[in-house]
Amino acid sequence: MIKGSAKFHSYPDSTSEIPQRPHRQRQVDFPLDCTSFNNVTSGACPATYPTIWTVEEDPNLPPSSTCPEYFRWIHEDLRPWAQTGITRASLEAAKQTANFRLVIVNGTAYVETYEKSFQTRDTFTLWGILQLLRRYPGKVPDLELMFDCVDWPVILTANFSEPNGPSPPPLFRYCGNDATLDVVFPDWSFWGWSEINIKPWEVLLKDLKEGNKRTPWKNREAYAYWKGNPEVAETRKDLLKCNVSDQQDWNARVFAQDWMKESQQGYKESDLANQCLHRYKIYIEGSAWSVSEKYILACDSVALIVKPHYYDFFTRGLMPLHHYWPVKDDDKCKSIKFAVDWGNSHKLKAKAIGKAASSFIHEELKMDYVYDYMFHLLSEYSKLLTFKPTIPSNAIELCSETMACPAEGLTKKFMMESLVKSPADSKPCAMPPPYDPASLHLVLRRKENSIKQVEEWENTFWDAQSRQP
Repeated sequence: MIKGSAKFHSYPDSTSEIPQRPHRQRQVDFPLDCTSFNNVTSGACPATYPTIWTVEEDPNLPPSSTCPEYFRWIHEDLRPWAQTGITRASLEAAKQTANFRLVIVNGTAYVETYEKSFQTRDTFTLWGILQLLRRYPGKVPDLELMFDCVDWPVILTANFSEPNGPSPPPLFRYCGNDATLDVVFPDWSFWGWSEINIKPWEVLLKDLKEGNKRTPWKNREAYAYWKGNPEVAETRKDLLKCNVSDQQDWNARVFAQDWMKESQQGYKESDLANQCLHRYKIYIEGSAWSVSEKYILACDSVALIVKPHYYDFFTRGLMPLHHYWPVKDDDKCKSIKFAVDWGNSHKLKAKAIGKAASSFIHEELKMDYVYDYMFHLLSEYSKLLTFKPTIPSNAIELCSETMACPAEGLTKKFMMESLVKSPADSKPCAMPPPYDPASLHLVLRRKENSIKQVEEWENTFWDAQSRQP
Protein backbone atom coordinates (compact mmCIF):
# COMPACT_ATOMS: atom_id res chain seq x y z
CA MET A 1 0.00 0.00 0.00
CA ILE A 2 1.34 3.43 -0.96
CA LYS A 3 0.34 6.03 1.58
CA GLY A 4 0.08 9.77 1.21
CA SER A 5 0.19 9.89 -2.59
CA ALA A 6 0.03 13.34 -4.16
CA LYS A 7 -3.07 14.54 -5.96
CA PHE A 8 -3.83 12.50 -9.08
CA HIS A 9 -4.01 14.58 -12.24
CA SER A 10 -6.75 13.81 -14.73
CA TYR A 11 -7.58 15.40 -18.05
CA PRO A 12 -10.74 15.65 -20.11
CA ASP A 13 -11.42 12.57 -22.18
CA SER A 14 -10.62 13.86 -25.65
CA THR A 15 -12.49 10.96 -27.22
CA SER A 16 -15.82 12.23 -25.95
CA GLU A 17 -15.26 15.56 -27.68
CA ILE A 18 -14.98 14.03 -31.15
CA PRO A 19 -18.33 13.70 -32.94
CA GLN A 20 -18.98 10.25 -34.35
CA ARG A 21 -18.56 10.16 -38.09
CA PRO A 22 -21.80 9.76 -40.04
CA HIS A 23 -22.15 6.57 -42.05
CA ARG A 24 -24.65 5.26 -44.55
CA GLN A 25 -25.00 1.81 -46.06
CA ARG A 26 -22.05 1.19 -48.32
CA GLN A 27 -22.27 -0.42 -51.72
CA VAL A 28 -19.49 -2.60 -53.17
CA ASP A 29 -18.56 -0.44 -56.12
CA PHE A 30 -15.29 -1.88 -57.37
CA PRO A 31 -14.14 -5.23 -55.98
CA LEU A 32 -10.72 -6.58 -56.90
CA ASP A 33 -10.81 -7.81 -60.51
CA CYS A 34 -8.09 -10.44 -60.76
CA THR A 35 -9.84 -12.36 -63.55
CA SER A 36 -9.59 -9.47 -65.98
CA PHE A 37 -6.14 -8.56 -64.69
CA ASN A 38 -4.73 -12.03 -65.30
CA ASN A 39 -6.60 -13.10 -68.42
CA VAL A 40 -7.72 -10.05 -70.36
CA THR A 41 -5.63 -7.00 -69.61
CA SER A 42 -2.27 -8.81 -69.40
CA GLY A 43 -1.31 -7.24 -66.12
CA ALA A 44 -2.59 -3.73 -66.79
CA CYS A 45 -4.54 -1.78 -64.21
CA PRO A 46 -8.31 -1.69 -64.79
CA ALA A 47 -9.75 1.38 -66.44
CA THR A 48 -12.96 1.10 -64.46
CA TYR A 49 -11.89 2.71 -61.17
CA PRO A 50 -14.10 5.60 -60.11
CA THR A 51 -12.38 8.92 -60.81
CA ILE A 52 -15.04 11.21 -59.36
CA TRP A 53 -16.01 11.19 -55.70
CA THR A 54 -19.67 12.18 -55.68
CA VAL A 55 -20.23 12.21 -51.92
CA GLU A 56 -19.24 15.90 -51.69
CA GLU A 57 -22.23 16.84 -53.82
CA ASP A 58 -24.67 14.89 -51.64
CA PRO A 59 -26.94 17.51 -49.97
CA ASN A 60 -28.11 15.01 -47.36
CA LEU A 61 -24.65 14.35 -45.98
CA PRO A 62 -24.05 15.82 -42.50
CA PRO A 63 -21.06 18.12 -41.94
CA SER A 64 -17.68 16.51 -41.38
CA SER A 65 -16.56 15.78 -37.86
CA THR A 66 -13.42 17.45 -36.54
CA CYS A 67 -10.28 15.36 -36.76
CA PRO A 68 -8.65 14.16 -33.53
CA GLU A 69 -6.23 16.52 -31.83
CA TYR A 70 -3.11 14.68 -32.99
CA PHE A 71 -3.83 15.76 -36.58
CA ARG A 72 -2.51 19.20 -35.57
CA TRP A 73 0.99 17.73 -35.67
CA ILE A 74 0.71 17.58 -39.47
CA HIS A 75 1.23 21.33 -39.48
CA GLU A 76 4.28 20.98 -37.23
CA ASP A 77 5.85 18.23 -39.34
CA LEU A 78 5.52 20.35 -42.50
CA ARG A 79 6.54 23.63 -40.85
CA PRO A 80 10.20 23.44 -42.07
CA TRP A 81 8.91 24.12 -45.62
CA ALA A 82 6.09 26.52 -44.77
CA GLN A 83 8.04 29.60 -45.93
CA THR A 84 10.26 28.21 -48.68
CA GLY A 85 8.12 25.47 -50.19
CA ILE A 86 9.60 22.19 -51.40
CA THR A 87 11.80 22.47 -54.46
CA ARG A 88 12.74 19.75 -56.91
CA ALA A 89 16.31 19.93 -55.59
CA SER A 90 15.30 19.38 -51.97
CA LEU A 91 13.09 16.44 -52.95
CA GLU A 92 15.92 14.81 -54.91
CA ALA A 93 18.22 15.23 -51.90
CA ALA A 94 15.87 12.92 -49.97
CA LYS A 95 16.62 10.13 -52.45
CA GLN A 96 19.88 9.30 -50.69
CA THR A 97 18.30 6.86 -48.22
CA ALA A 98 14.81 6.40 -49.71
CA ASN A 99 13.42 3.00 -50.55
CA PHE A 100 11.05 4.38 -53.16
CA ARG A 101 9.64 7.48 -54.83
CA LEU A 102 5.85 7.68 -54.91
CA VAL A 103 4.19 9.78 -57.61
CA ILE A 104 0.47 10.48 -57.80
CA VAL A 105 -0.82 12.11 -60.99
CA ASN A 106 -4.51 12.43 -61.80
CA GLY A 107 -5.40 10.01 -59.01
CA THR A 108 -3.10 7.24 -60.25
CA ALA A 109 -0.08 6.01 -58.30
CA TYR A 110 3.37 5.28 -59.73
CA VAL A 111 6.41 3.98 -57.88
CA GLU A 112 10.12 4.15 -58.63
CA THR A 113 11.92 1.64 -56.41
CA TYR A 114 15.50 2.24 -55.25
CA GLU A 115 16.02 -0.48 -52.66
CA LYS A 116 13.77 -3.25 -51.36
CA SER A 117 12.79 -2.69 -47.75
CA PHE A 118 13.12 -5.10 -44.85
CA GLN A 119 10.33 -7.69 -45.07
CA THR A 120 7.11 -6.31 -46.60
CA ARG A 121 7.22 -2.80 -45.14
CA ASP A 122 7.29 -1.12 -48.53
CA THR A 123 4.68 -3.49 -49.96
CA PHE A 124 2.06 -2.77 -47.31
CA THR A 125 2.88 0.94 -47.17
CA LEU A 126 2.20 1.24 -50.89
CA TRP A 127 -0.84 -0.97 -50.54
CA GLY A 128 -2.20 1.41 -47.90
CA ILE A 129 -1.73 4.39 -50.20
CA LEU A 130 -3.57 2.57 -52.98
CA GLN A 131 -6.48 1.97 -50.60
CA LEU A 132 -6.51 5.69 -49.81
CA LEU A 133 -6.89 6.40 -53.54
CA ARG A 134 -9.82 3.95 -53.68
CA ARG A 135 -11.40 5.55 -50.61
CA TYR A 136 -11.20 9.11 -51.97
CA PRO A 137 -10.98 8.66 -55.77
CA GLY A 138 -9.79 11.71 -57.64
CA LYS A 139 -9.31 13.73 -54.42
CA VAL A 140 -5.69 13.03 -53.50
CA PRO A 141 -3.74 15.79 -55.27
CA ASP A 142 -0.77 15.33 -57.58
CA LEU A 143 2.47 14.89 -55.66
CA GLU A 144 5.92 13.33 -55.50
CA LEU A 145 7.52 12.09 -52.30
CA MET A 146 10.46 10.01 -51.08
CA PHE A 147 9.83 7.25 -48.52
CA ASP A 148 12.38 5.57 -46.26
CA CYS A 149 11.13 2.35 -44.63
CA VAL A 150 14.02 2.04 -42.15
CA ASP A 151 13.17 2.73 -38.49
CA TRP A 152 15.58 5.52 -37.62
CA PRO A 153 14.98 9.14 -38.69
CA VAL A 154 17.98 10.66 -40.48
CA ILE A 155 17.19 14.29 -41.38
CA LEU A 156 19.01 16.04 -38.53
CA THR A 157 17.63 19.43 -37.52
CA ALA A 158 21.12 20.63 -36.63
CA ASN A 159 22.22 20.31 -40.27
CA PHE A 160 19.55 22.76 -41.45
CA SER A 161 19.53 25.42 -38.76
CA GLU A 162 21.38 28.16 -40.65
CA PRO A 163 19.05 31.07 -41.62
CA ASN A 164 20.18 31.14 -45.25
CA GLY A 165 21.10 27.49 -45.53
CA PRO A 166 19.44 24.83 -47.68
CA SER A 167 16.00 23.48 -46.91
CA PRO A 168 15.89 20.00 -45.38
CA PRO A 169 15.04 17.11 -47.70
CA PRO A 170 11.37 16.09 -47.22
CA LEU A 171 11.68 12.41 -46.32
CA PHE A 172 8.71 10.30 -45.20
CA ARG A 173 9.07 7.46 -42.68
CA TYR A 174 7.26 5.81 -39.78
CA CYS A 175 8.72 7.71 -36.83
CA GLY A 176 10.67 10.77 -35.79
CA ASN A 177 12.31 12.31 -32.75
CA ASP A 178 13.02 15.76 -31.36
CA ALA A 179 16.37 16.01 -33.17
CA THR A 180 15.09 15.24 -36.68
CA LEU A 181 12.76 16.57 -39.37
CA ASP A 182 11.56 13.36 -41.04
CA VAL A 183 7.84 13.46 -41.88
CA VAL A 184 5.95 10.73 -40.01
CA PHE A 185 3.41 8.56 -41.81
CA PRO A 186 1.21 5.62 -40.69
CA ASP A 187 3.25 2.41 -40.61
CA TRP A 188 2.77 -0.66 -42.78
CA SER A 189 1.21 -2.80 -40.03
CA PHE A 190 -2.12 -0.98 -40.35
CA TRP A 191 -2.63 -3.14 -43.45
CA GLY A 192 -0.95 -6.24 -42.01
CA TRP A 193 2.43 -7.64 -41.06
CA SER A 194 2.56 -10.98 -42.83
CA GLU A 195 5.97 -12.06 -41.49
CA ILE A 196 4.65 -12.34 -37.92
CA ASN A 197 0.96 -12.91 -38.62
CA ILE A 198 -0.28 -9.48 -37.44
CA LYS A 199 -3.69 -8.88 -39.00
CA PRO A 200 -4.77 -5.62 -40.67
CA TRP A 201 -5.75 -3.00 -38.11
CA GLU A 202 -9.48 -2.88 -38.92
CA VAL A 203 -9.75 -6.65 -38.35
CA LEU A 204 -7.42 -6.72 -35.37
CA LEU A 205 -9.15 -3.82 -33.64
CA LYS A 206 -12.37 -5.84 -33.54
CA ASP A 207 -10.47 -8.82 -32.13
CA LEU A 208 -8.91 -6.64 -29.44
CA LYS A 209 -12.31 -5.27 -28.50
CA GLU A 210 -13.60 -8.81 -28.01
CA GLY A 211 -10.44 -9.82 -26.15
CA ASN A 212 -10.92 -6.92 -23.77
CA LYS A 213 -14.30 -8.28 -22.70
CA ARG A 214 -13.01 -11.73 -21.71
CA THR A 215 -11.32 -10.66 -18.49
CA PRO A 216 -12.54 -7.54 -16.64
CA TRP A 217 -9.77 -5.25 -15.43
CA LYS A 218 -10.31 -6.05 -11.75
CA ASN A 219 -9.95 -9.80 -12.44
CA ARG A 220 -6.73 -9.50 -14.41
CA GLU A 221 -3.28 -10.48 -13.14
CA ALA A 222 -2.07 -7.62 -10.92
CA TYR A 223 1.31 -7.41 -12.63
CA ALA A 224 2.99 -5.65 -15.55
CA TYR A 225 3.32 -7.79 -18.71
CA TRP A 226 5.70 -7.57 -21.65
CA LYS A 227 6.48 -10.02 -24.42
CA GLY A 228 8.75 -9.22 -27.32
CA ASN A 229 12.15 -9.55 -28.94
CA PRO A 230 14.81 -8.30 -26.49
CA GLU A 231 17.67 -8.74 -28.96
CA VAL A 232 16.91 -5.61 -30.97
CA ALA A 233 17.91 -3.11 -28.26
CA GLU A 234 19.96 -2.88 -25.07
CA THR A 235 17.07 -1.19 -23.29
CA ARG A 236 14.95 -4.29 -23.85
CA LYS A 237 17.71 -6.56 -22.56
CA ASP A 238 17.81 -4.32 -19.50
CA LEU A 239 14.06 -4.82 -19.05
CA LEU A 240 14.59 -8.57 -18.65
CA LYS A 241 16.33 -7.83 -15.34
CA CYS A 242 12.94 -6.75 -13.98
CA ASN A 243 11.48 -10.26 -14.24
CA VAL A 244 10.42 -12.07 -11.09
CA SER A 245 13.13 -14.17 -9.42
CA ASP A 246 13.73 -16.02 -6.16
CA GLN A 247 15.36 -12.88 -4.75
CA GLN A 248 13.10 -10.09 -6.03
CA ASP A 249 9.64 -9.40 -7.43
CA TRP A 250 9.48 -6.13 -9.35
CA ASN A 251 5.79 -6.72 -10.23
CA ALA A 252 6.81 -7.48 -13.81
CA ARG A 253 6.23 -10.61 -15.88
CA VAL A 254 8.57 -10.32 -18.85
CA PHE A 255 8.91 -12.85 -21.67
CA ALA A 256 11.33 -13.07 -24.60
CA GLN A 257 9.61 -13.81 -27.92
CA ASP A 258 11.34 -16.21 -30.33
CA TRP A 259 9.65 -15.33 -33.61
CA MET A 260 11.31 -18.17 -35.50
CA LYS A 261 9.96 -20.73 -33.06
CA GLU A 262 6.59 -18.97 -32.98
CA SER A 263 6.26 -19.13 -36.77
CA GLN A 264 7.02 -22.86 -36.74
CA GLN A 265 4.27 -23.41 -34.16
CA GLY A 266 1.67 -21.43 -36.08
CA TYR A 267 1.73 -18.26 -33.93
CA LYS A 268 -0.32 -19.99 -31.22
CA GLU A 269 1.25 -17.94 -28.44
CA SER A 270 1.25 -14.53 -30.12
CA ASP A 271 -2.45 -13.80 -30.63
CA LEU A 272 -2.68 -10.17 -29.51
CA ALA A 273 -6.39 -10.44 -28.65
CA ASN A 274 -5.52 -13.10 -26.08
CA GLN A 275 -2.95 -10.92 -24.32
CA CYS A 276 -5.33 -8.61 -22.43
CA LEU A 277 -4.87 -10.62 -19.23
CA HIS A 278 -2.84 -8.26 -17.03
CA ARG A 279 -3.81 -4.98 -15.39
CA TYR A 280 -0.59 -3.41 -16.67
CA LYS A 281 1.26 -3.77 -19.97
CA ILE A 282 4.75 -2.44 -20.66
CA TYR A 283 5.67 -0.59 -23.84
CA ILE A 284 9.36 -0.26 -24.55
CA GLU A 285 11.00 0.84 -27.78
CA GLY A 286 13.11 -1.50 -29.87
CA SER A 287 15.84 -0.22 -32.14
CA ALA A 288 13.53 2.79 -32.55
CA TRP A 289 9.77 3.15 -32.06
CA SER A 290 7.75 -0.06 -32.09
CA VAL A 291 4.46 -0.83 -33.83
CA SER A 292 3.47 -2.71 -30.67
CA GLU A 293 2.44 0.50 -28.90
CA LYS A 294 -1.04 0.66 -30.42
CA TYR A 295 -1.74 -2.97 -29.50
CA ILE A 296 -0.64 -2.39 -25.91
CA LEU A 297 -2.73 0.78 -25.55
CA ALA A 298 -5.84 -0.96 -26.90
CA CYS A 299 -6.13 -3.50 -24.07
CA ASP A 300 -7.83 -1.55 -21.23
CA SER A 301 -4.65 -2.31 -19.26
CA VAL A 302 -2.62 0.56 -17.85
CA ALA A 303 0.15 1.16 -20.38
CA LEU A 304 3.48 1.58 -18.59
CA ILE A 305 5.49 3.44 -21.22
CA VAL A 306 9.24 3.35 -20.70
CA LYS A 307 10.49 6.84 -21.58
CA PRO A 308 10.31 6.94 -25.39
CA HIS A 309 12.85 8.66 -27.61
CA TYR A 310 10.75 8.42 -30.79
CA TYR A 311 7.18 9.22 -31.82
CA ASP A 312 4.90 8.07 -34.59
CA PHE A 313 2.01 9.98 -36.13
CA PHE A 314 -0.52 9.51 -33.31
CA THR A 315 1.49 9.10 -30.09
CA ARG A 316 2.02 12.84 -29.72
CA GLY A 317 -1.68 12.97 -28.86
CA LEU A 318 -1.16 10.87 -25.71
CA MET A 319 -1.03 12.55 -22.31
CA PRO A 320 0.89 11.09 -19.33
CA LEU A 321 -1.30 10.15 -16.36
CA HIS A 322 -4.37 10.31 -18.57
CA HIS A 323 -3.57 7.77 -21.31
CA TYR A 324 -0.51 6.07 -19.79
CA TRP A 325 1.88 5.87 -16.86
CA PRO A 326 5.45 7.08 -17.55
CA VAL A 327 8.33 4.78 -16.58
CA LYS A 328 11.98 5.79 -16.20
CA ASP A 329 14.34 4.31 -18.78
CA ASP A 330 17.38 4.43 -16.46
CA ASP A 331 15.75 2.75 -13.44
CA LYS A 332 13.09 0.54 -15.01
CA CYS A 333 12.58 -2.09 -12.32
CA LYS A 334 11.93 0.30 -9.44
CA SER A 335 9.79 2.48 -11.68
CA ILE A 336 7.64 -0.48 -12.79
CA LYS A 337 7.24 -1.79 -9.25
CA PHE A 338 6.10 1.62 -8.02
CA ALA A 339 3.63 1.98 -10.90
CA VAL A 340 2.03 -1.41 -10.22
CA ASP A 341 1.92 -0.84 -6.45
CA TRP A 342 0.34 2.56 -7.02
CA GLY A 343 -2.25 1.17 -9.44
CA ASN A 344 -3.18 -1.71 -7.15
CA SER A 345 -3.66 0.81 -4.33
CA HIS A 346 -5.67 3.19 -6.54
CA LYS A 347 -7.67 0.76 -8.64
CA LEU A 348 -10.33 3.15 -9.89
CA LYS A 349 -7.75 5.70 -11.06
CA ALA A 350 -5.58 3.01 -12.64
CA LYS A 351 -8.54 1.47 -14.42
CA ALA A 352 -9.49 4.93 -15.73
CA ILE A 353 -6.04 5.36 -17.28
CA GLY A 354 -6.33 2.02 -19.05
CA LYS A 355 -9.81 2.86 -20.29
CA ALA A 356 -8.78 6.31 -21.55
CA ALA A 357 -6.01 4.74 -23.62
CA SER A 358 -8.16 2.02 -25.13
CA SER A 359 -10.92 4.55 -25.89
CA PHE A 360 -8.33 6.71 -27.66
CA ILE A 361 -7.16 3.75 -29.75
CA HIS A 362 -10.60 2.35 -30.58
CA GLU A 363 -12.20 5.71 -31.35
CA GLU A 364 -9.46 8.12 -32.46
CA LEU A 365 -7.23 5.60 -34.23
CA LYS A 366 -9.84 3.60 -36.10
CA MET A 367 -9.08 3.06 -39.76
CA ASP A 368 -11.31 5.94 -40.88
CA TYR A 369 -8.98 8.35 -39.10
CA VAL A 370 -5.81 6.62 -40.30
CA TYR A 371 -6.94 7.21 -43.87
CA ASP A 372 -7.98 10.78 -43.10
CA TYR A 373 -4.58 11.46 -41.55
CA MET A 374 -2.93 10.20 -44.72
CA PHE A 375 -5.30 12.28 -46.85
CA HIS A 376 -4.68 15.52 -44.97
CA LEU A 377 -0.92 14.99 -44.68
CA LEU A 378 -0.54 14.31 -48.41
CA SER A 379 -2.89 17.17 -49.29
CA GLU A 380 -0.99 19.68 -47.15
CA TYR A 381 2.34 18.33 -48.41
CA SER A 382 1.30 18.70 -52.05
CA LYS A 383 0.52 22.40 -51.48
CA LEU A 384 4.18 22.98 -50.61
CA LEU A 385 5.60 21.59 -53.87
CA THR A 386 7.03 24.34 -56.06
CA PHE A 387 7.25 22.07 -59.12
CA LYS A 388 4.85 20.00 -61.20
CA PRO A 389 4.95 16.29 -60.29
CA THR A 390 6.05 14.13 -63.20
CA ILE A 391 6.14 10.38 -63.75
CA PRO A 392 9.72 9.02 -63.93
CA SER A 393 10.48 7.04 -67.08
CA ASN A 394 11.26 3.85 -65.14
CA ALA A 395 8.35 4.12 -62.67
CA ILE A 396 5.61 1.52 -62.78
CA GLU A 397 1.90 2.15 -62.43
CA LEU A 398 0.42 0.71 -59.26
CA CYS A 399 -3.11 -0.41 -58.50
CA SER A 400 -4.63 -2.91 -56.13
CA GLU A 401 -4.67 -5.58 -58.85
CA THR A 402 -0.95 -5.30 -59.64
CA MET A 403 -0.15 -5.90 -55.97
CA ALA A 404 -2.85 -8.30 -54.71
CA CYS A 405 -3.58 -10.54 -57.69
CA PRO A 406 -0.09 -12.10 -57.88
CA ALA A 407 0.38 -12.09 -54.08
CA GLU A 408 0.36 -15.32 -52.08
CA GLY A 409 -0.11 -16.61 -48.53
CA LEU A 410 -0.65 -14.17 -45.69
CA THR A 411 0.32 -11.23 -47.86
CA LYS A 412 -2.61 -11.90 -50.18
CA LYS A 413 -4.93 -12.71 -47.27
CA PHE A 414 -4.16 -9.44 -45.51
CA MET A 415 -4.51 -7.44 -48.72
CA MET A 416 -7.94 -8.90 -49.32
CA GLU A 417 -8.97 -8.20 -45.72
CA SER A 418 -7.83 -4.57 -45.92
CA LEU A 419 -9.11 -3.88 -49.44
CA VAL A 420 -11.22 -0.73 -49.70
CA LYS A 421 -14.20 -1.95 -51.71
CA SER A 422 -15.95 1.36 -52.30
CA PRO A 423 -15.41 5.10 -52.03
CA ALA A 424 -16.03 6.67 -48.63
CA ASP A 425 -19.61 7.52 -47.72
CA SER A 426 -18.55 10.55 -45.70
CA LYS A 427 -16.18 13.46 -46.13
CA PRO A 428 -12.75 13.39 -44.48
CA CYS A 429 -12.78 14.85 -40.99
CA ALA A 430 -12.12 18.58 -40.79
CA MET A 431 -8.52 19.48 -40.03
CA PRO A 432 -7.99 21.31 -36.73
CA PRO A 433 -5.93 24.53 -36.94
CA PRO A 434 -2.17 24.62 -36.31
CA TYR A 435 -0.90 25.17 -32.80
CA ASP A 436 0.03 28.74 -32.03
CA PRO A 437 3.31 28.96 -30.08
CA ALA A 438 1.56 29.53 -26.74
CA SER A 439 -0.84 26.57 -27.05
CA LEU A 440 1.93 24.23 -28.23
CA HIS A 441 4.08 25.28 -25.30
CA LEU A 442 1.15 24.61 -22.96
CA VAL A 443 0.69 21.06 -24.30
CA LEU A 444 4.39 20.25 -23.98
CA ARG A 445 4.58 21.82 -20.53
CA ARG A 446 1.59 19.81 -19.32
CA LYS A 447 3.22 16.57 -20.48
CA GLU A 448 6.50 17.50 -18.83
CA ASN A 449 4.80 18.39 -15.54
CA SER A 450 2.86 15.13 -15.46
CA ILE A 451 6.06 13.12 -15.91
CA LYS A 452 7.80 15.14 -13.21
CA GLN A 453 4.87 14.51 -10.88
CA VAL A 454 5.29 10.74 -11.23
CA GLU A 455 9.04 11.03 -10.68
CA GLU A 456 8.42 12.96 -7.47
CA TRP A 457 6.00 10.28 -6.23
CA GLU A 458 8.55 7.58 -7.04
CA ASN A 459 11.44 9.38 -5.35
CA THR A 460 9.39 10.03 -2.22
CA PHE A 461 8.36 6.38 -2.03
CA TRP A 462 11.84 4.91 -2.52
CA ASP A 463 13.44 7.42 -0.16
CA ALA A 464 10.97 6.31 2.50
CA GLN A 465 11.78 2.66 1.79
CA SER A 466 15.51 3.26 2.14
CA ARG A 467 15.04 4.83 5.58
CA GLN A 468 13.15 1.85 6.96
CA PRO A 469 15.23 -0.36 9.31
